[in-house]
Amino acid sequence: MLPESVFRSLDLPPGDRFDAWTERMGRTHAPLDLSSDRAADYRVHQRLIGLGDVTVWPATFDSLVFRRTPKLVRQSDPEAYHLSLLLRGEGRATWGRQEVTYRLSDIHVNSSSRSWDVFTGSDPVTIVGVEIPRSLVALPASRADQAVGRPISGREGVGALLSQFLVNLTADTGPYQPQDAPRLGTVVADLVTAAFAHTLDADPLMPAEAYDRTLMLRIKAFVRRHLADPELTPAAIAAAHHISRSRLYALFRAEGVGVAAHIRDQRLEHAHRDLGDPALRTEPIHSIAARWGFPRPADFTRAFRTAYGMPPSELRAATTPQAAGGAPAGPTTDGAAAGRPPRS
Repeated sequence: MLPESVFRSLDLPPGDRFDAWTERMGRTHAPLDLSSDRAADYRVHQRLIGLGDVTVWPATFDSLVFRRTPKLVRQSDPEAYHLSLLLRGEGRATWGRQEVTYRLSDIHVNSSSRSWDVFTGSDPVTIVGVEIPRSLVALPASRADQAVGRPISGREGVGALLSQFLVNLTADTGPYQPQDAPRLGTVVADLVTAAFAHTLDADPLMPAEAYDRTLMLRIKAFVRRHLADPELTPAAIAAAHHISRSRLYALFRAEGVGVAAHIRDQRLEHAHRDLGDPALRTEPIHSIAARWGFPRPADFTRAFRTAYGMPPSELRAATTPQAAGGAPAGPTTDGAAAGRPPRS
């Protein structure tokens, strides 16, 4: 599991909740002046997930006004960008005469080096916040600062890739190990860089390494979305991303895997997961195979046996009626359980 701490205002006496939340936010981003008409009995739940130098924090909280005043900026500036993906509620922000209103799935961008006011609506708000040092955004600082105050849509393009990554990551951190944290922080930094660059039309200013990593994330997301398509080929992937096939092969070669092998492995992992799912026990194996891009059963069986050391029917047999919530079918031996391949 990733390093994580949780703040629940309900764990504290009502009179202490708002002050504790103010102090928590000061450590999460930078010192802030907070106010709320619900301060006497404030409700908030925040998870703080450490990804090396990057912090991600899903939270739900009551109506709130955040203020970062010029005095607070002078007193303490960690030189960090803050992003908020708005999942529920509403919000607006002002920087002097500039004002922006945010819709659901918009990403709000701010900076600890500027003074600003952020207002939420009267109903509770749910966000996924990101704190990222300015030094990790691989754009010239003067250019990256221009992203502050520009809404980034989390519904399409690079913004959608960033928002999907944040939502999926924060939904369940259990599958990750602590040593994954800095690598995931690098992914977030690359996606934030790409989102800023896209918003500012500054892709050519991105360092080549950061651009390639971001491009690979987009390609892999495209592959996941089209695994069931029998026409998912290197040529189709290259065309969808406006690059040559040789460029595509070079990107995958840098990661030590071939394009076709990556597609095959992803399809097998999804089929393996479905075959081991008790809820799908009655679905024919060939149907699961076809759903994940294997229209010919013989090809699927051969590829599955090579990858997992057993035919798909053997994995299906290991899924007992007991696991599916049905009538017992006799005990499963330790040997059978031990022979089951790990889930992908």
